Amino acid sequence: MGRDLYGDKHFQELEDYGVNTRLIMRGDSPTPLSTVLVKPDGKRCLINYKGDTLALPVDALNFSNVRAQVVLFDGHEPFISLPLAQTAKQAGIPTVLDAGSVHDGTLALMSHVDYLVCSEKFAVQYADSEDKALNRLAELAPNVVITLGERGLIWRRGNEQGALPAYAVTAIDSTGAGDAFHGAFAAALATGIEWQAVLRYAGAAGALCCTQMGARLGLPGQQQHALLFNQGLQA
Repeated sequence: MGRDLYGDKHFQELEDYGVNTRLIMRGDSPTPLSTVLVKPDGKRCLINYKGDTLALPVDALNFSNVRAQVVLFDGHEPFISLPLAQTAKQAGIPTVLDAGSVHDGTLALMSHVDYLVCSEKFAVQYADSEDKALNRLAELAPNVVITLGERGLIWRRGNEQGALPAYAVTAIDSTGAGDAFHGAFAAALATGIEWQAVLRYAGAAGALCCTQMGARLGLPGQQQHALLFNQGLQA
């Protein structure tokens, strides 16, 4: 995170919400910026400007004193991510990859995580169709999930596979829904609940994020999430 106006604002926001910020890197690199265009149906288009921001070197962070229950990757810090994924696997810590699109970082990590949770965009980029992608990705990771927006998701783990429809909500802005899904997915894994419940738990967070304008404003609190999670899924 660069020492700039936007970086300071984001840092303070994290602290205000009680997020542990002790491993955030602050330096001279600028904070990347994104502009999000929201369509009338709630879907969005994202324009990202990374500028001269450089990936962190492999020795930038020391995780030796961190006792994680789950590690969530997104492929955007390739030099520190792969060694961390390998260390987590040796320690028996579950690892999750948020694969939003095909790029060098996601390609490097996809065969080194326990849970490959990818977007419809990633699946089509990787194998032209969701079903082809599900089969091909299952050869690389033991647990694969492909999120399909309002169509729910499909999954495969070992010889089992299935699908879950989406929760019925009125979508206003889908910005951040994928991040909400992946964060809730990792949190659910940490609690040790059964597989179908993990998928429903993550799905509820992603769905609720679509009901408000703005990514962080759409993140549900525990009570709001529990209400939707316990309602079950639409037919």
